[in-house]
Amino acid sequence: MPSPIAALDIGTTKTCALIGEMTEGGAFRIVGTGVAPSRGLRKGVVTDVKEAAQAIAEAVAQAERVSGLAIEAAYVGIAGAHIQSTNSRGVAAIHSGRGVTQDDVARALEAAEAIAVPPNREIIHAIPRGYTLDGQDGVKDPLGMVGFRLEVEAHVVTGAAPSIQNVVKAVEGAGLRVMKLVLEPIAAGDAVLTAAEKEMGVVLADIGGGTTDVAIFMDGSVWHTVVLPTGGIHITNDLAVGLRTPFDAAEELKVKYGHADATQVSDTDLIDVNAFGDEGRRAVSRLQVAEIIGARVEEICQLILTEVKRSGYDNLLPAGVVLCGGTAELSGIKTVAREMLQLPVRVGVPRDIEGFVDRVSSAAFATSVGLLEWGWRDQGAQAAVMPARQNARKDNSARGLPGWMKAFLPG
Repeated sequence: MPSPIAALDIGTTKTCALIGEMTEGGAFRIVGTGVAPSRGLRKGVVTDVKEAAQAIAEAVAQAERVSGLAIEAAYVGIAGAHIQSTNSRGVAAIHSGRGVTQDDVARALEAAEAIAVPPNREIIHAIPRGYTLDGQDGVKDPLGMVGFRLEVEAHVVTGAAPSIQNVVKAVEGAGLRVMKLVLEPIAAGDAVLTAAEKEMGVVLADIGGGTTDVAIFMDGSVWHTVVLPTGGIHITNDLAVGLRTPFDAAEELKVKYGHADATQVSDTDLIDVNAFGDEGRRAVSRLQVAEIIGARVEEICQLILTEVKRSGYDNLLPAGVVLCGGTAELSGIKTVAREMLQLPVRVGVPRDIEGFVDRVSSAAFATSVGLLEWGWRDQGAQAAVMPARQNARKDNSARGLPGWMKAFLPG
């Protein structure tokens, strides 16, 4: 059985560490969880490496205690307004007389990564959207197919080099090694979207604390990604300012009594909240709370709608919108999003998991669970690539040897 792997979701409001393993039945078992309040982050970007490292260390220590395992490396989520994406094509020649190998696919992807990237930016992902083999497009998996020219259309994600390096430094400051950085909305999509939704066309909106991460999936792959610098923390701030209450009290008010649809809230319901100055505590209308929340939720939905239209895929998304992230658990948000976006809307939670299901079966843990799934696939891909490359080296080394000597070589 493969060794357990770890995932690290460093959000603006919370840092989550998960340890998981694959069961014999092919499901994911969560064996360790740890959550700590985030520090040293703003809008998904690390602003204080030491503070961020301390929060990471706290979350990891919790997960290690629960699982009884020690974490040395993790798959780490990354987001922030510095993220940009584009689509690129790459080409690789296939040797005559044999099928496409994993090494051929890797060479085509490397060619797709050969785009003009400014020195202050780095490539995070080059994810294949589809393949063309000798002019035949629509190929999903070219491995084993016979041809001479392999083309790949890839979704290339880049980020600001300083922001990427600060995330890596924070993780290393907590005593961990970064296995890979993974764009958070892509990871979240792996955890909450169905294969049918990805195939038909769907928008994933991960509404976190400091950002709203958007990814559009079509034909089974990601086609467009963007990170919007608005999230749940802005709702809390609106409540704190509008009701003249401390930020912590506003957050508690949002979680306990918040509703995004003011039409579903009675104007006679009153809530006792903390207040600044000599007032101590005072009563506020729950309808007023809902109106403040609803205004910001509508703004977030409008930003999502604008981005979907800008992508050019707005009429190609029959599966609608799937919301995840902590803010997606807000009462009434589905109704508001459905009215604003004019698309089917559901709240996505991680699927097909075992173990500490009660702790992670919520929209807030979509990215964390998705990072684990990404890690399992990445390990499987690496295991497939290594033997292929070793065999290629062996074939190349044997090509120049006399026939009688090849007979003594293994394989």
